[in-house]
Amino acid sequence: MGELKLKLAKNKEMLLSCAGVQTMAGRVQVRWDAESAATPMGQLAYFIEFLTLTGLWSRWLESCPLNYTSPNAPSKAEVLGTWMLSILSGHKRYSHVTAIRCDGVNPGLLGMGKVISEDALRNALKRIPEAAGTAWLDAHLSGSMSRLLEAPWILDTDTTVKPLYGHQEGAVVSYNPRKPGRPSHSYHTYLMAGTRLVLGVEVRAGNEHTAKHTQPGLLQTLDDLAPDKKPQLVRGDSAFGNDPLMTALEARHQPYLFKLKLSKNVKRHISSLFRQSGWTDAGQGWEGMDGELALAGWETRRRVVVIRRALTGEVMISAEDDGQQVLAFIAADKKAGKGITGYEYAVLVTNTDNEILSLGQLYRDRADAENAFDELKSQWGWGGFTTHDLHRCQLAARAVALVYNWWSLFVRLANPEARREAITSRPWLMSSVGRRTEHAGQTTITLTGLHAHFEKARTALMRVSALLQGWVAEAAEQLNSMTVWRRVCDHLKHVLAGIAPPAAHLLLENHAGGIG
Repeated sequence: MGELKLKLAKNKEMLLSCAGVQTMAGRVQVRWDAESAATPMGQLAYFIEFLTLTGLWSRWLESCPLNYTSPNAPSKAEVLGTWMLSILSGHKRYSHVTAIRCDGVNPGLLGMGKVISEDALRNALKRIPEAAGTAWLDAHLSGSMSRLLEAPWILDTDTTVKPLYGHQEGAVVSYNPRKPGRPSHSYHTYLMAGTRLVLGVEVRAGNEHTAKHTQPGLLQTLDDLAPDKKPQLVRGDSAFGNDPLMTALEARHQPYLFKLKLSKNVKRHISSLFRQSGWTDAGQGWEGMDGELALAGWETRRRVVVIRRALTGEVMISAEDDGQQVLAFIAADKKAGKGITGYEYAVLVTNTDNEILSLGQLYRDRADAENAFDELKSQWGWGGFTTHDLHRCQLAARAVALVYNWWSLFVRLANPEARREAITSRPWLMSSVGRRTEHAGQTTITLTGLHAHFEKARTALMRVSALLQGWVAEAAEQLNSMTVWRRVCDHLKHVLAGIAPPAAHLLLENHAGGIG
């Protein structure tokens, strides 16, 4: 077909594509454009600038232990770029990659020739050696927050269960509170409290969810930290209040705060304190009593703090009656002048000298770790990208955590006042129609807002861009992206100054001496 015929055919097709549709507002012309480069994530260009100027993207790319011998194989940029764009989109499955293949803008900004297929992505990750791949992602996870650890910080450790619906390696039926009887993986995770940044994560079989399976990874994480970057406190729930872990932490002179399970001997200790005077304020309606305890299996006596709060006339507790759960109600008889007759108890074990008021608040703050897990699983597809082999599940968990860290830091640059979860920050700082045009060798991306806070997003993103480019200018002599990354981290340390633990209020020399 000659050039003229092709032009006439194209014009005819265009006329047909402009055919109107009938709407309640009357007849509307609809134009189809299959040639222009566009993206629904137009504002992502600013995040890509963040990754570019800090060197985060290039260092991740260059150190990736993926190697191909075929000249037709996808590039590292295409593999990792496809993976990252899918994670940023909140995808949970490799099949969702198809949704970003229409992005005509962001792949090019990442140096990609194309978005690869889901099968190509699976196969690429399979080619990454297990040990090398784990070390590669662990190094970048650590690097994403290493300089932030120079400020006082708290390490939260916890385990969460991810139900599975296939035949994955390590899919074992075990403890699963939300989906009893469903096979699962367990995610052993170390978080920087307050920021919710992920320091490390390990995926294990569903029946390896207890603290003894967390302990090796936790201790290795602590041992890998420089002395000036170790946490002020290691914090965890009752799963971690066991002698082997506490002994190991004590040997490292590492402060900790854990909750104890209400075992028979712990309950006996609570009973011995019930009628004693000397309960002190533990904050937010709680009161505490200091003491020491040596439980069965412990090698030494340890400081134990019992905290309690009075219950108020609602459904308070559940109890077991002949194997059946029953509800118990506890209420004050105000007419008879009687006080509260019930308490909720928690027992903390620690090797710190913090006063009870500080310890009570420190432990209540641990609840934020659950919010991090919820965000990672619900909004970031953590536990997604599952494959039959555990190796690629390990890689996926770490990659999601890494991109999550990068995005969290970027969002905090844009919004220093408060942390925003992905459900808010992605629509705000990512979603807009972006159209790329080329003219006279200049590439232009035109953004069209998709939300009511488009102007606020513009202001925030331009502020971040100005900060980054200012730091680039300051670091011009060194010509080193690491210098820019250090400037970013130093700036964020000031922004996040409020994440440090409360100032320690030291007790008297004998902190247990006031009991009785």
